[in-house]
Amino acid sequence: MNAEAKQPSPELFFDTLIAYQRTAAIRAAVELEIFTAIAEGNTRASEIAERCGAAERGARILCDYLTLNGFLTKQDGHYGLTQESALFLNKQSPAYVGAAVEFLTSPMVTEGFDLLTDAVRKGGAAKGEAATTTPENPVWVKFARGMAPLMQPAAQAIAEMVDAQADQPLKVLDIAAGHGAFGIAFAKRNSAARIYAVDWAPVLEVAGENAVAAGVADRHHKISGSAFEVDFGNDYDIVLITNFLHHFDVQTNESLLKKVKAALKKGGRAVTLEFIPNDDRVTPPNAAAFSLTMLAGTPGGDAYTFREIERMFADAGFSKSEMRELPPLQRVVISVA
Repeated sequence: MNAEAKQPSPELFFDTLIAYQRTAAIRAAVELEIFTAIAEGNTRASEIAERCGAAERGARILCDYLTLNGFLTKQDGHYGLTQESALFLNKQSPAYVGAAVEFLTSPMVTEGFDLLTDAVRKGGAAKGEAATTTPENPVWVKFARGMAPLMQPAAQAIAEMVDAQADQPLKVLDIAAGHGAFGIAFAKRNSAARIYAVDWAPVLEVAGENAVAAGVADRHHKISGSAFEVDFGNDYDIVLITNFLHHFDVQTNESLLKKVKAALKKGGRAVTLEFIPNDDRVTPPNAAAFSLTMLAGTPGGDAYTFREIERMFADAGFSKSEMRELPPLQRVVISVA
């Protein structure tokens, strides 16, 4: 036997079992504004503690843990930000995404994982009444307020991808608009684009606030209610379906997509953003892992492969679909009515 061969170890098991501690640490760091404090020049534990209203011992232990996990650096008793922490976790950065903590760690999202064994047995969320797909679930207001900064780069990239010239009038339907970032990106890029955002009324209030902040409120219209029930209207050039299909089973999605096709002009395009794994369902890792999130939190949702999405659109009457990469985590499917 090769003496240098790696010996079996339970390390992965134990690291996974206590991964909740990493979640708790990053949430505490965001709530205390640790990264912002360091960006302001508070680099010693005592300085960080004073700035954040914490005990020095607490600040030191938390910052050491964040260093171990790659969020901070430490040299001669001074803590520093990594490039990623400076960009994404300093509240003064325009790319700050720390607000996503409020949604991603909310009990409505996490409680499904407490019952994951039951969800596996059932094949869907163990407590259906608590699933994120329930009507007017308040978790989506948290989503709208917390996730907008994280979605801005993707929204801009999709607008550039789909409306490259930005020189023609566009009527755009934004389904499950949430924070409104995707529709707003089209409106900002194209002064002749009109956006019609669909979501629950409290969520649309957030989208409306963002439209005002972006200076496009006069071209941002609200359609309040369930995407499965409200009247979309018609003659749309583009329908945006961003991070929505994964919540539902295939039959439910196909019923929605038939409604989407009826709302589009002939030759109009549906633009779908999703976590799309390869056919092997284990690559790429982040997209493939998203299936577990849907198992825990929805009755029948999934991270669908491109073949599955393509078939759903074909069964709904679309003529063709093509997939494009949207690094680092997601993919876009453009389907022609």
